[in-house]
Amino acid sequence: MLIESISGIRATIGDSLTPLRIVEYAAAFGQWAGKGSIVLGRDSRVSGEAIADIAARTLQWMGLDVIDIGIVPTPTVQLMTEKWNARAGLAITASHNPFPWNGLKFIDRTGLFLDAEQVTALLELKKRSGAVYKAAGEFGEYRQREDAIDLHVKNVLEIPYIDSKAIRKRKFKVVIDAVNGGGSLALPAILEKLGCRVIKLNCTPDGYFPHTPEPLPENLADLIKAVKEEKADLGLAVDPDADRLAVVDEQGKYLSEEYTLVMATDVVLSQTRITNPRVVTNLSTTMAVSKIAERYGAECIRTPIGEINVAKKMKETGALIGGEGNGGIISPDSHLGRDSLVGAAMVLHFLATDRRPLSEKYAALPQFRMVKKKIAIGNNDPDIILSALKVKFAKENCNTEDGLKISFADSWVHMRKSNTEPILRVYSEAPDSEAADRLGERFLEEINTIMEH
Repeated sequence: MLIESISGIRATIGDSLTPLRIVEYAAAFGQWAGKGSIVLGRDSRVSGEAIADIAARTLQWMGLDVIDIGIVPTPTVQLMTEKWNARAGLAITASHNPFPWNGLKFIDRTGLFLDAEQVTALLELKKRSGAVYKAAGEFGEYRQREDAIDLHVKNVLEIPYIDSKAIRKRKFKVVIDAVNGGGSLALPAILEKLGCRVIKLNCTPDGYFPHTPEPLPENLADLIKAVKEEKADLGLAVDPDADRLAVVDEQGKYLSEEYTLVMATDVVLSQTRITNPRVVTNLSTTMAVSKIAERYGAECIRTPIGEINVAKKMKETGALIGGEGNGGIISPDSHLGRDSLVGAAMVLHFLATDRRPLSEKYAALPQFRMVKKKIAIGNNDPDIILSALKVKFAKENCNTEDGLKISFADSWVHMRKSNTEPILRVYSEAPDSEAADRLGERFLEEINTIMEH
């Protein structure tokens, strides 16, 4: 299976992601980039070294210099692309997808992922198959750098909203599950710099995922158990390319990925002296972010789903903090990309501001619960279904930037079509799980009613 999207390329190795396809994508990327250097990094998947090698040599044949930074978090590739003034960056990863998936994420010279228009241009170049390879003597250079993680850690610790001294004083005990992925070295490195006693689970970057790699509660039984057994202050989990961060409190309770951003937002807004600060997140992220923004007199701006949409809006509006409800924290004081290292430092600062345990501090945040459902729509046109719902609920607060989101006083429902299968995704949120579930079921019924007529 091959997926081309604003998030890059993801595919299963062998049947869909072949050496020839990697050459085609890399050559198109080289054409798009033009001249200069490309920062190349990868997560730890066993197929990553071969893919990175093919991509690097192809880019060299296109006349581009390659700076290979090895196994690193994807945000490290983004950061180094920007800081080293490279022409572009390429991350070899399939994000949270399991074995045997892998893929390519394309990064602009700004350190941001390519947007929809840029991805379209790149894919058009691939279709034309018009790559012009350089003659002997005109190849790009290839070199390796081993300091990218150290530079990334240093960068994060310089964020003005993170009080490293206060964190170090607490000597937090932290359990990490890096799923043997790209964050296996970087996440322990930043925690140790922050004076934490680190207990490592699955921090060998060999690409053999010990469990389904997405950092969801059903996949983190070992982390939850270790936090309780070790009497740790908290547990942290990342996905294979370490752009997302999930948190477990000292009681072993999984705190929704949504709340990583809520905690980071509280950290930043509680310290800023800027008048009318802005926070940016996507339409499907918890309304707890909006409530925290209100608490501090800040504006919460919503965008369509997709990291690039959030990052571009943050740049446009000068937002102080942003991200997505999947545990992806974006701090412009570091770089405009989701970053688990930023998230980890923010969560530790959140915990260090007083002596309350994480469970108590979390409970004091605005509390909402989200339920995610989907419904098969067969041959029905999803746009017609959503249009009909918009007409029926016209008196409510409707947003059509990305599917249809209908907001009520203390709840919302967001319905979006899938790009890969005939379904509608139905996300709902309310103050408790039961209410959120009822809201979701209500709109599944509404959709069924429309399809029956």
